[in-house]
Amino acid sequence: MRTTTLQKLAELQKNPSKIRNICILAHVDHGKTTLADALVASNGIISQRLAGKLRYLDSREDEQIRGITMKSSAIALDYKHGHIDFSSEVSTAVRLCDGAVILVDVVEGICPQTHAVLRQAWLENIKPVLILNKMDRLITELKMTPFEANIHLQHILEQVNAITGELFTSHVLKESSHKSADKKDPETVGEDDVYHWSTGLEDVDDSHIYFSPDQGNVIFASAIDGWGFRIHHFADLYEAKLGFKVEILRKTLWGDFYLDSKTKRIKKGAQDKGKKPLFVQFILDNLWAVYEAVLIKRDTDMIDKIVKSLKLKIQTRDSRQDARVHLQAITSQWLPLSNAVLAMVVECLPSPLEVTEERVEKLLCSNARKFDSLPEQTQQLKDDFLACSSAPEAPVIVYVSKMFSIDWKHLPQNKQRPLTSEEMTRRREIARQRHAERMLVKSQNERIEDTTNDGVNRDDDAAGIQIIQKPKDVEHQPDEQVFIAFARVFSGTVKRGASLYVLGPKHDPALVLEQLEEHDGNVEAVVNNQQHVQQYTVGDLYLFMGKELEAMDEVPAGNILGLSGLENLVLKSATLSSTVACPAFTDMYMEAAPIVRVALEPKNPGNMKQLVEGLRLLNQADPCVCVFIQGTGEHIIMCAGEVHLQKCLDDLKDRYARVDVNVSSPVVPFRETIIPPPKTDMVNEMLEGQTTTVKAQHVMSDEDGSEDSAQQDFIELQTTDRSSTIGVKAIPLPEEVTQLLEKNAAFIKMLELYSSARRKHANLQIGFRISDATLKALREFKANLQLAFSKSGQFWEGAIDQIWSFGPRRDGPNLLLNRIPNYDRPSLWTCLNDESKAVLERFWDFDNSIVSGFQMATQSGPLCEEPMRGVCFILEKWDSDKELYQKERNLSDGQDQALSEETPFLRETRTNSGMFVDDLVETSATWNDSAVVSEGDTGSCSLREASLTKDCVDSEGEHTSNIEGAVDSLTSNMSRLAANDLKVSHEIQPTSVHSITGQLMFCTKEACRKAFQAESQRLMIAMYSSVIQATVEVLGKLYAVLGKRNGRVLQADMKEGSSLFNVRAVLPVIESFGFAEEVRKKTSGLASPQLKFSHWEVIDVDPFWVPTTEEEYLHFGDKADSENQARQYMNAVRRRKGLKVDEKLVEFAEKQRTLSKNK
Repeated sequence: MRTTTLQKLAELQKNPSKIRNICILAHVDHGKTTLADALVASNGIISQRLAGKLRYLDSREDEQIRGITMKSSAIALDYKHGHIDFSSEVSTAVRLCDGAVILVDVVEGICPQTHAVLRQAWLENIKPVLILNKMDRLITELKMTPFEANIHLQHILEQVNAITGELFTSHVLKESSHKSADKKDPETVGEDDVYHWSTGLEDVDDSHIYFSPDQGNVIFASAIDGWGFRIHHFADLYEAKLGFKVEILRKTLWGDFYLDSKTKRIKKGAQDKGKKPLFVQFILDNLWAVYEAVLIKRDTDMIDKIVKSLKLKIQTRDSRQDARVHLQAITSQWLPLSNAVLAMVVECLPSPLEVTEERVEKLLCSNARKFDSLPEQTQQLKDDFLACSSAPEAPVIVYVSKMFSIDWKHLPQNKQRPLTSEEMTRRREIARQRHAERMLVKSQNERIEDTTNDGVNRDDDAAGIQIIQKPKDVEHQPDEQVFIAFARVFSGTVKRGASLYVLGPKHDPALVLEQLEEHDGNVEAVVNNQQHVQQYTVGDLYLFMGKELEAMDEVPAGNILGLSGLENLVLKSATLSSTVACPAFTDMYMEAAPIVRVALEPKNPGNMKQLVEGLRLLNQADPCVCVFIQGTGEHIIMCAGEVHLQKCLDDLKDRYARVDVNVSSPVVPFRETIIPPPKTDMVNEMLEGQTTTVKAQHVMSDEDGSEDSAQQDFIELQTTDRSSTIGVKAIPLPEEVTQLLEKNAAFIKMLELYSSARRKHANLQIGFRISDATLKALREFKANLQLAFSKSGQFWEGAIDQIWSFGPRRDGPNLLLNRIPNYDRPSLWTCLNDESKAVLERFWDFDNSIVSGFQMATQSGPLCEEPMRGVCFILEKWDSDKELYQKERNLSDGQDQALSEETPFLRETRTNSGMFVDDLVETSATWNDSAVVSEGDTGSCSLREASLTKDCVDSEGEHTSNIEGAVDSLTSNMSRLAANDLKVSHEIQPTSVHSITGQLMFCTKEACRKAFQAESQRLMIAMYSSVIQATVEVLGKLYAVLGKRNGRVLQADMKEGSSLFNVRAVLPVIESFGFAEEVRKKTSGLASPQLKFSHWEVIDVDPFWVPTTEEEYLHFGDKADSENQARQYMNAVRRRKGLKVDEKLVEFAEKQRTLSKNK
């Protein structure tokens, strides 16, 4: 039974100093759910006896079956999470909380997910506390002595603090770097100034960030047995017995201190003198004695003595039951876990009033921008965050971290409850009125039937009455899904019926405030014209109580709440505010990105509508899943892993779509790359000097392709009208450069946007503002890239300034270099310098067409149409027919003159903005094809292109849409004039600018593909990394499963003081399905892996390899009976995509296996 009423909770919510918003974070199976049960039981929601067994917050059936938590739950102070596949749930939890409880299993120690949650808490600026859980395993499983356990606990605590120290050091160095960026230029430093090489670590106090039992932020616990304690508890206990002050005991009960029996003084140096530390003597010895007496020896006399000395009241039924039940009854009364956890939370974790300025600035402003650059009204909101005021005049600011679904029948207003006498009387009156109405209608029908016989169908009348009366009885389906927003109030008070604004992620308060000044403060007029701001009337408010909801009338600042009515306004997360000056909160950090994808279709084609609606609901409910439709029409869902995928499919079938679906085999991404020519063959023999019997060079060329250029240094192709000739060479990028490009994809995208805003039609942009810190980071990225090139050899000298574009999507790990002798193209890095020159004139015509062709080539490689990685394309030659280009440009100018007479708006726009019509035509034509390359990632397009398409328009859409209309009008008029006025030549057919653009793109794409095929092609597979704990007995079985699935063991270390091995291995993602289940079966549950995406790895086998040398023929035979794994993967992908597969059903009919099968 609950110990606190809803009215009492509503009163407590108004006092932020008494609120603690915390989350429980840990590696899977480290005891989160058991701890949550103990906290729930402390409030009387469930029985204390069921804590740890009920798994109250695991309300899903698959959670109970798997024994892991897949979703977030909230109970006043508690919010918890689980498996690595559901790390997105951790992100949504941490964003709403002020503190975190970190759990660590003292036997398993620090695991991969422990690293992840500590990093997540640090990045979100929330304060953590530590619980060392499963202390009972040290006694019952590892059979440690109290002294050995003390040393073991010290090691674990050191490992946790080492991770915290690394995070702190990187943070201080980053802050020091940012501060140095704001200082004066070193060139202006005077002679008397001295440069300090200090990193800032010496001046920062880091004592408060570490976990230490003497600070009270560490609990030693066994959640399954219901006990836990801090040093403070025993310090208070022994104060009177030992005669020492509490402060002294709190500092000495943990550490290398011992009690001198002769002098009765606490001294240091217990380990050197062979003495028992105070922690062992006064705490662990007592714990070990309880376990030995109750669980091991079953000594009744000793148990009675312990119970009497501790002044406990143990019921007779508990003492007569199993030893474990008896032990739990003693320890849960002696050292109740919930009391220790709640006391630590109240003392060590901050309330909403104690939010730091740094966290507020991180929520309101991304790292790419300075907080000072925000509008003044937006900066003033920082004070409202810090005050956490619930006053009526305080602005309302709410953040929605996720949307989740719940059955309509589970809403508080729809639950069955006992009726009061007044409600029963009212229902009787309503029933009498309905009965009287039915009798009146019946009598009228009988009278009409008796007096008239007009041939009217009385069934139709009855049906009409039923239709009229039916809306009165319309009700929601009990199992209908309703979406509730999981949110927190950061400022103000949210009231039912209040009006708020839903701010999209692209909402720019500076732009809206400027428009407000133009409209004399008329907010409605401005909001109605905004794409990223919508009005919302607050619906029902809910207080979360685990899997239950309680209705609320209002929720003040500092509290977590549920909001209804946002399902049509919010997809996954959003910011709500009563003022448009509030910016959208920054994006949440996600530890695991979705990588596994499957295609879905309904078993009954008629249920396609239900499936599409179900996918929409699933996409809204899950913060990590990604739902999209491929160009082939397939419906695809992307998930973080196999467990996450199964959970999404179950939700789709049982809750959202409620139809049976056919699921394709998992679709795993691949990458295509090239490597330097190999020096050894498949039998590790040097290729030089060998006798080659067969020359087998497989190039997958098109029907119109040619291999004549394969003998040159680069591939040379001409456009269809022979107006341009492209020469391209492909070489592999150094691995260090490739990794650097992958890690800095966000900087590359920002560089493209910034470069476009600085040099191309910048007056159409409202302004691309960038912080000094981000500008410095871009320059550091350039310096690191230049250093990586210089380390790679003389060939790459000057490559940094020759970069034409990155790809695919303009931010990928592939490069296009410009080494055309007579083309001095402006560098991408020009925007980082303080140059305001018009660099547009230095670009050749149709420069962007080359880039678009490169983007298409890197997006779909020739092996199996997968993106490329680590490939550098060098443009060595670009010859063009200048006369044809000039002819087409003159034609365009003539069309421009004709068009200007018809569309005065375009003439006015061109005059005001300084834009050229041919530039508009080129850009519009190029964007139509490059948009395909950037499908699903509109942020990757340049700002010049973004100004001409709706998909990339931000808040400045009005002026841009006018340009779009002008371009459309221009294009249509050009087509009409070209049809009427062009004279076609028989020798060279004149083409439009559109045609030249398209031919150049296609020619560049094909040249890049053929240059790629001319090198040593390889396929790359995605790899999972896994840290698996296994005993020595099952180690061989684990290795067998890994070998069967083409995995590799990288490291296997034995943990000190145990028989457990930490096995670090890598496994191909495509081979990982069913891996965890197979490992658990083979090892009888003693090993349970968790998989996380690690890296891309080259399959070191040519997909088109066949025996060529005499040694290979001797080893493999002329039929190459050995399996080519790369070819298998390539053919599987090509077959799935409907591409041509070069294989035969029966290639060698005389083989023994073939002959036996054909009998």
